[in-house]
Amino acid sequence: MSEYLLEMYDITKEFSGVKAIDGIHLQVRAGECVGLCGENGAGKSTMMKVLSAVYPFGTWTGSILWEGKPLEARSIRETEEAGIVIIHQELMMVPHLSVAENIFLGSELTNGAGFMDYEAMNARATELMKQLKMPDINVALPVLSYSGGKQQLIEIAKALNKNAKLLILDEPTSALTASETATLLELVKEFKARGMACVYISHKLDEVAEIADTVTIIRDGTHVATRPMAELDTNSIITMMVGREMKNLFPREDHDIGEVIFEARNITCWGTTNTERKVVDDVSFQLRRGEILGVAGLVGAGRTELASKLFGCWPGDHQGQIFLEGKEITVHSPADAVRQGICMVPEDRKRQGIVPLMGVGYNITMSVLGRYTKNHLIDAEAELAAIQHEILRMKIKTAHPMLPIASLSGGNQQKAVVGKMLLPEPKVLILDEPTRGIDVGAKYEIYKLIFELAKQGVAVLMISSELPEVLGISDRVLVMGEGHLRGDFPNNGLSQEQILTAAIGKADKAAA
Repeated sequence: MSEYLLEMYDITKEFSGVKAIDGIHLQVRAGECVGLCGENGAGKSTMMKVLSAVYPFGTWTGSILWEGKPLEARSIRETEEAGIVIIHQELMMVPHLSVAENIFLGSELTNGAGFMDYEAMNARATELMKQLKMPDINVALPVLSYSGGKQQLIEIAKALNKNAKLLILDEPTSALTASETATLLELVKEFKARGMACVYISHKLDEVAEIADTVTIIRDGTHVATRPMAELDTNSIITMMVGREMKNLFPREDHDIGEVIFEARNITCWGTTNTERKVVDDVSFQLRRGEILGVAGLVGAGRTELASKLFGCWPGDHQGQIFLEGKEITVHSPADAVRQGICMVPEDRKRQGIVPLMGVGYNITMSVLGRYTKNHLIDAEAELAAIQHEILRMKIKTAHPMLPIASLSGGNQQKAVVGKMLLPEPKVLILDEPTRGIDVGAKYEIYKLIFELAKQGVAVLMISSELPEVLGISDRVLVMGEGHLRGDFPNNGLSQEQILTAAIGKADKAAA
């Protein structure tokens, strides 16, 4: 009898002759949490899709043993029946169905007459919510009634309802608040104590260090190391992930800060559901040429709403003035903004940043398509040259520039979105959570790019929920809370404690 619940040996998966993973192996014991670490495009998600039969047996080579016996699953249903359940980075919910209906989707309970037994499903769903420390969830309400963090826990309830023996979590905290993350990590510890195994994929290495017993590291589709977490620290994991030592994750570079290039005056935005509520309330600030201005705040502070207004895409009522290079401008749409030199990388790349089934290259050039058009025809050669240049500059890992962008890892999709917004050569670049879901190596490259842009005179407005990132990159920090501007601080000895104190409203606004 094997000591392992799961064994994967020499797993290789190819796409159009290109090996996404090459001879990788992984072992997991019952009651053990294995952290799976690697850069974007390293093959982590591909490996888990092989395990869960998203890529069925026969489409890959190697062997999988489950409870000591060969596993040759040809469908997700087969792996779930065996007890292997994956929770993807992008939640698999039907928003308008109830919590209970989502939990039982595909395995509905029926009564003697063959109709769905809602009473039994609601009762079981309520029991699961209590297990997950969410007794206040009304399981009869649509899933869209709840935050992304609660939806993540509802996905875990689905896994528990399927009697999971192995739970695969792919970037589970990328959209969670600090308190929601703490709840999730405590739940994983409880699952381990009950004997459930877990594979935890995350770029947040502090989380991996907290809950993982063993860490497996892969790089460029190959196995690098499997070590007990007790023998590692986050720096050693990073070194193995990227193949080089990274002593400073924030490659700060000196850059000149010039005159005021952008100014927002008295920006106010009203909510889209509660039209009486001001989600941004009379916010004013200036941004200088070559300056990196960080925007920090807790969830619901109004940061994304402010950015949406500046980029011309806030759907609710709004007012305020925007000045660029000393002249008032009108921005009714993103097209208006891009045309006048304001570009934005949005927070939600899946919904707002990419066209999933369109090629990687076409996603990049769509922001400046007119540049390659002559007599209403596209100059394909010139467009392809631009695409290849951006793929190299952004270090996007893709087997072909015309592969659908949805086939890339989340981090490589994000790089493509950034590249798309750099092609118009912006004067002001707004970055809303630019490194969310991106590994440390890719973060480092984006940070370097931000400093290069600042040195070229581009004004950067960067929104981030990661305070170390805000402090590591910014020249100055705006702090928002409940729609108000609560602080405007030079980043000179500024601490996380000062930012949080301002965010919760216990500090006066400092002078710029």
